[in-house]
Amino acid sequence: MQDETKRMIAFVVIAGLLMLAYQMFVLDPQAKVAQAAHQRAVAEQAATAVSAPAGPPQPNLSRPQALSVGPRVRIDTPSLRGSLALRGARLDDLYLKNYHELPDKRSPEVELLRPEGMANAYFAEQGWLAANLPGVPTPTTQWTLTSGDTLSPGHPVVLTFAAPGGLSFTRRIEIDAQSMFTVTDTVANLGASPVSLAPYVSVQRQGLPKGLAQSNIVHEGAIGVLGLDGPQLRLSSYKDWKKKSEIDWTSKGGWFGVTDKYWMTAFIPAQSETIDAKARVTTDQATGIDIYETTYSSKSRAIAPGAQITEVSHLFAGAKTVPVLNAYGAALGAPRFGDAVDWGNLWFLTKPIFSLLEFFYQHVGNFGVAILMLTIVIRLITFPLANKGFEMGVKMKKIQPELQALQKRLKDDPTAQQKEMMALYAREKVNPITGCIPILFQIPVFYSLTKLFTVTIEMRHAPFFGWIHDLSAPDPTTFLNLFGLIPWDPATTPAIGGLLAVGGMLGFLHVGVWPLLYGASMWLSQSMTPQTGIDPTQQLIFKFMPIMFTFILAQYAVGLLIYWTWSSLITILQQYVMMRRFKVDNPIDDFFARFSAKPGTPG
Repeated sequence: MQDETKRMIAFVVIAGLLMLAYQMFVLDPQAKVAQAAHQRAVAEQAATAVSAPAGPPQPNLSRPQALSVGPRVRIDTPSLRGSLALRGARLDDLYLKNYHELPDKRSPEVELLRPEGMANAYFAEQGWLAANLPGVPTPTTQWTLTSGDTLSPGHPVVLTFAAPGGLSFTRRIEIDAQSMFTVTDTVANLGASPVSLAPYVSVQRQGLPKGLAQSNIVHEGAIGVLGLDGPQLRLSSYKDWKKKSEIDWTSKGGWFGVTDKYWMTAFIPAQSETIDAKARVTTDQATGIDIYETTYSSKSRAIAPGAQITEVSHLFAGAKTVPVLNAYGAALGAPRFGDAVDWGNLWFLTKPIFSLLEFFYQHVGNFGVAILMLTIVIRLITFPLANKGFEMGVKMKKIQPELQALQKRLKDDPTAQQKEMMALYAREKVNPITGCIPILFQIPVFYSLTKLFTVTIEMRHAPFFGWIHDLSAPDPTTFLNLFGLIPWDPATTPAIGGLLAVGGMLGFLHVGVWPLLYGASMWLSQSMTPQTGIDPTQQLIFKFMPIMFTFILAQYAVGLLIYWTWSSLITILQQYVMMRRFKVDNPIDDFFARFSAKPGTPG
């Protein structure tokens, strides 16, 4: 029974490895090809629409052209820069000052929002809904700036619009030093009849964003925490979003918007407010571009003649930095706002692991060093379990000669062989399954760390030492140019650059220093672990696993490789101590014995 169980464990590990390889070398490249085909189709449709003699403006304007369509209010904070369009009072021009496209601080700042008229327009707006009520401001309404000239912390701006029917609209916009806009709308009824208005907000994206991850690891698309019976995280990827066309939720409070891998634009209503939220997709008939929109509206407000109402909402537009999200969630009562980061199904592991990593970073100032410290803590927590597993593995290695002799002697009698093996295990107090526990424990840890290094912005462009300038990206070195000794970058060669780039069809050939270090440490650790109870074919596969993992993990964030390499070194040390304790031969002592042997001496 124990051999069967171990065979099952071996099968699970090998199957998981094959699935990982299939994801990396088949599904991900196919997704990239599909994305490129979609973008080409959209471009062709847009080009066809541009040649049409009539229709709405096409998304072919440059940024200066789009920004010059109408007057604007400048935005300048320690974190953000851009402008607000007076046409529609729309937030549609925003850059993140503290984040750049490349690790080089001289590279362009990350663009978050862009105005309509440009390709891939992305903006946020809000207003009022009213049935059969003329004069209510629309996305094309021209507002008037009546107070302030630059929106910055402590310096709000005030916009006004007077409707023909006697309604007066006033919008006060404030911003803090981080990423939160506070919008206070006041509507005064100066007419002779009562009116009813319902506030609404909208985040709209025209076309799929550039650089869409196309991966199951990262959620990008509609996101929010909504629900009448309690806050529930609502996620809809762009693919599901378009498939369903429109998704409806009713909620009391919460928040709703659009998220990218690292950035988000989301509205937060008053938490006592009941809202009707929708995630919908429409297709522009002139251009063929899909328009993705998250929107919600509240109940109608009745305004008597001579009376006025005020509505306050908040808009987050910025980087999904965990401490900032948590602080906003606490200050505004926005439930689970920190879950804007895609922690995954194993959030109960990913969250505390990240919190510990962040704690170490605050004390050492380097996320790479924090990773090394995190590794030690995780190994200390799992030490009793892992130590028991290693101890059992060493005992298995110690009885290997006796076990092999038994298997050879009873090779023609499987029943007797099994009985004698069980007696041997009982006599030596050995349980082979216990030795597999450390391997099984690594599976959820691997998933959680993969999530952490993929979705947390704190890892993005975080340096370590030497050539590592971005812990969230693969190791930039490669053996194809002898790790930089040859002045040639394969990625810049037109004929093969796309194939050899990380994530390309031949991206697995992009193997750097850290993947090689990990492969070597995995091989040494594996050579110190006995492999019993599995057939020769499975043993052969296990022997090739270090090589396979070297190429596969070369595609992953280098921060993950630093963790696993350091963890493997700790494992090797633990195995070495255990093998010396039980007086079992090990590869390290054998190596030094051969190295120190005098010429002519046996061994």
